[in-house]
Amino acid sequence: MRYSAFSVCLNALRGNKSWQPAWRSPVPKNHYDVVIVGGGGHGLSTAYYLAREFGITNVAVLEKGYIGSGNVGRNTTIIRSNYLLQANNPFYELSMKLWEGLEQDFNFNAMVSQRGVLNLYHSDAQRDAYSRRGNAMRLHGVDADLLDRNTVRQMLPFLDFDNARFPIQGALMQKRGGTVRHDAVAWGYARGADSRGVDIIQNCEVTGIRRENGRVTGVETSQGFIGCGKLALAAAGNSTVVADMVDMKLPIESHVLQAFVSEGLKPFIDNVVTFGAGHFYVSQSDKGGLVFGGDIDGYNSYAQRGNLATVEHVAEAGVAMIPALSRVRVLRSWGGVMDMSMDGSPIIDRTHIDNLYLNAGWCYGGFKATPASGFCYAHLIARNQPHETAKAFRLDRFARGRMIDEKGVGSQPNLH
Repeated sequence: MRYSAFSVCLNALRGNKSWQPAWRSPVPKNHYDVVIVGGGGHGLSTAYYLAREFGITNVAVLEKGYIGSGNVGRNTTIIRSNYLLQANNPFYELSMKLWEGLEQDFNFNAMVSQRGVLNLYHSDAQRDAYSRRGNAMRLHGVDADLLDRNTVRQMLPFLDFDNARFPIQGALMQKRGGTVRHDAVAWGYARGADSRGVDIIQNCEVTGIRRENGRVTGVETSQGFIGCGKLALAAAGNSTVVADMVDMKLPIESHVLQAFVSEGLKPFIDNVVTFGAGHFYVSQSDKGGLVFGGDIDGYNSYAQRGNLATVEHVAEAGVAMIPALSRVRVLRSWGGVMDMSMDGSPIIDRTHIDNLYLNAGWCYGGFKATPASGFCYAHLIARNQPHETAKAFRLDRFARGRMIDEKGVGSQPNLH
């Protein structure tokens, strides 16, 4: 069923009894051309583009929980392409362009809101760094505007511009950045992939990987053995667990990233705003709640929950930027398990096993990369060649000394 104003009105007249499930609940086949481990945003988008772009429809997506239970439903919904380095900028701009046409593409309301992303700066050195980034963005055809203090004050008068420690001097703005409804992205890709013949199998945990003569032949799951021609890993924070099943050690650590939602407030934050003197980012949802987050929890964990020290740290940064937040109540929080790579940039590559592929190491950038990640991963799986915009995301770059250090803090995952 195609969603439209006509179908909504027609089903309303019929008592909403004619709606079909958004996707099927199939029994797993014995064998697939491609099996994707991980039913999050990257796994689902990969399956969608495999079917739509490359005509590969004998595909299964295996999710150990339910669709939307992982990081794709546990983030702060921000999308942007304001990157500095040559390896990152074209890739995230491809993702932004795919976001801009996504709802029409898969016929689902993902609530794409290009409300603008502002990165505040608080010193001359930080202004110069943002000026450099903005120039790099423009050289790649990406929109960027360096705003002075007065312009930012007119847009966001509630910020603490005269903070004694962190006075706000201006901001780098990408007008095309914004937010997208996270769970709707998962549902839209799942529906789109399913309509093209992909089997989405929920509550199907992978417990082992079979190999014969140096090739993967299939996966052991909680629903039995499933054979495959190619195996694609897209397990986010659990990538290291799955890779261990083929004795492969990844340059990744898993850390928890917490996100928070406040009580509903009258609209006052029209954009996405990030604090340049600390790690804090905030936007306001359509329901009025402030959606915000900050740094990862510093310890390694596979749990979808964090600790109170990080809650305090995030709250301090938020109040330093917007003093009025001290009077706002937080309603709930959640945690996503981040696959933190050694240089803070992702991996989309073939592994040393001929028919085993890896998509991992997304750190903070996983949600905003969802469309481009799936598109480039599907290209790699279908053609055994990396997509032009993802050539730098090689697994062996750490051994080769060709790291992509966007943040400039070195090869230590907890610093990215």
